[in-house]
Amino acid sequence: MKRLINTLYIGILTILAALMTACVATASTPLVSANWLADNLNNPELVIIDLRNSIDGGGYETFLEGHIPGAIHSDYGRAGWRVSRDGTPGLLPTDSQFQSLARNLGINDNSQIVIVPAGVSSTDFGSSARAYWTFKVFGHEDVSILNGGWNNWSKTYPNKIEAGAPIAPIEGNFVASFSPEGYIDTDGVEQLVSDKSSPVALLDGRTEAQFWGEGKHPKASAAGHIPGAILISQSNAYNEIDNQIKPVEILAEIYDDVTEGPVVSYCNTGHWAATNWFVLSELLGNKNVLLYDGSMVEWTKDQSRPLVSEKSNLTKVKEFLKLG
Repeated sequence: MKRLINTLYIGILTILAALMTACVATASTPLVSANWLADNLNNPELVIIDLRNSIDGGGYETFLEGHIPGAIHSDYGRAGWRVSRDGTPGLLPTDSQFQSLARNLGINDNSQIVIVPAGVSSTDFGSSARAYWTFKVFGHEDVSILNGGWNNWSKTYPNKIEAGAPIAPIEGNFVASFSPEGYIDTDGVEQLVSDKSSPVALLDGRTEAQFWGEGKHPKASAAGHIPGAILISQSNAYNEIDNQIKPVEILAEIYDDVTEGPVVSYCNTGHWAATNWFVLSELLGNKNVLLYDGSMVEWTKDQSRPLVSEKSNLTKVKEFLKLG
């Protein structure tokens, strides 16, 4: 009897060890590598979402030509990841809208999601960062982005590529539940701007020309930036040579001024801002970062909201010293 008990005990320990090993093998991080994804392709809970769209010059047609095995396509620009309301584009969908989108992709509450950008530019990466943020806002935690996207996968695993239309996924059971953590609307930003003692940093992720009012988004009503904002263009986080997010130690230097304390990330339509949010919140660990989805397009709809477009004398001096 004692031998039988010992045998059963050892058997139970073996099973538990195997389960723990499986959990470790499938544990994901905000960014995953092509090697990690290749090792986990057979995970039954894995859902791979290919976001290729007009931003990267692709779409469903390029997906059909080749994609990661088991991936499902969802056009970032057309599928409803961002919606328009009252003439403002790029806004967060409602709970029901996003729940329908996710369920149609076969996403369950326990799904392990990997989002795949094209892997061709920093703006293209913003698609996956915005989709990632949207999942987080609606309560799905187990989500990652494939660093380097489809471009990196096709180079790393040229023999692991599928073509043609995939099998339609079974409708998922994901329940979307909006959480205000990570999100801020125009009213909230107005309150921050009017409160001169607010400790919140406004982080503008656009280009320097747009920040200083030398250019603007076509749908923005005016040029400039929100008073008090600092500029860190989202492209600074991206390595254009290998089309991947830069290493964490380099990101920590780039974002040194905003790695601690509350931050509001904005841009034109909340697309570029998603990359800055992703870097700060998910890679650098600042969990007090909000994303303003309406950004400059919504902010400038009301002409009474303040804007800054002229450089202060202090800024001019700093630029002069920097050039020197």
